[in-house]
Amino acid sequence: MSEQAKQSIFTRYQIFIIAVLAFIQFTVILDFIIVAPLGALLMSTFSITPGEFGSIVSAYAFSAGLSGFLAAGFADRYDRKKFLLFFYAGFIIGTFLCGIADSFAFLLGARIITGIFGGVIASVSLAIVADLFPLNIRSRVMGFVQMSFAVAQVAGIPLGIYLANNFGWHAPFMLIVAIGIPAGIAMMKLVRPINEHLAAAGTERPNAFRHLATTISAPQYTSSFITTAMLTLGGFLMMPFSSAFLVYNVGITQEELPLVFIFTGLSTIIVLPIVGRISDSIGKLRVFTAGTLLASVMIIIYTHLGITPLWEVIVLNVILFAGMMSRMIPATTLMTGIPDLTDRGAFMSISSSLQQVSGGVGSVIAGMIIIRTESGALQMYDVLGYATVALMLGGAVMMRIVNRQVEAKAAATAATISGEVHH
Repeated sequence: MSEQAKQSIFTRYQIFIIAVLAFIQFTVILDFIIVAPLGALLMSTFSITPGEFGSIVSAYAFSAGLSGFLAAGFADRYDRKKFLLFFYAGFIIGTFLCGIADSFAFLLGARIITGIFGGVIASVSLAIVADLFPLNIRSRVMGFVQMSFAVAQVAGIPLGIYLANNFGWHAPFMLIVAIGIPAGIAMMKLVRPINEHLAAAGTERPNAFRHLATTISAPQYTSSFITTAMLTLGGFLMMPFSSAFLVYNVGITQEELPLVFIFTGLSTIIVLPIVGRISDSIGKLRVFTAGTLLASVMIIIYTHLGITPLWEVIVLNVILFAGMMSRMIPATTLMTGIPDLTDRGAFMSISSSLQQVSGGVGSVIAGMIIIRTESGALQMYDVLGYATVALMLGGAVMMRIVNRQVEAKAAATAATISGEVHH
């Protein structure tokens, strides 16, 4: 059996690592997305305005973006396992505080704490995947880890809403704490140290803030950061108004709306592992390009919909998300191939912060473009579609640059190893 074939077969320990990271991601994503469906309950309980509820949602995003940026300088100075456990413990504490909050101010503060710790977890998880899995099988791993979003959408949100309706709005947060603690203990007891980057760095390690500044300003990382910002900005333009567009423009009722997301989530669970495997087989850039073209066509169709039957909306949504997922997995995998081992944690943290900030900017821009009529229908949603496609195509051009960097780095590494062997 060839070395590449051996690498494509996961060991039991690798499967365990993938499962733990996916489950941790699931709890973090569920904590983030469960707040929106609780809006009516929270506004009624605390007698707060929609604007104040919006601050609860945005508090997490902004604190997550800031913490990811500040943590970047420290991300490569510690064992990644300990680094992840520290932030996951803080995330669990913050979520517990959300679950016992008895006022708007208390809950707002708890969401800030949760965001500070939760905002770093995704980037550390990606760094761990990049450390433990070679690039040629990394898309498969990303496919499984990223399934956590789809599972949260399909199973987590309905369960959270059920618990909130029957046991109070605190219940979903307590559920996350209850399932998160065993995951943290399992990682603490069973995951081996992840510290190869420390050995590579040697005994002399730069000051944390100098490391942050050096990583941000490194010319070889600039195109990756620009690409990340473009991809995220495009992804968030349509998102804030997607539900309103389906209800007021497409004619989907509030009762039917969950079906759209459930079927989309179920299809995503199926698509993600397939995309990961294909990306590793035929090339990440090829899959990303194909996904971009498919998603671009579907976005133009989607944003011009009028009154449409539910089944047709579900089919279109499933195809659209298949295109989007076909971009996300190879793009994320290629990004992990850019940074040096000693910069990987900082690079991932900066990228995560850029995603948070770009997503917020995208939401603000979308709010400035969209016009809502007296009937509730949205105007200019097609303009958001065109802008999204433009950003996606621009991102595809930038991704070609990123791919060339990854290939050049892989070739240089292979040449170095070959030279050492012959020597």
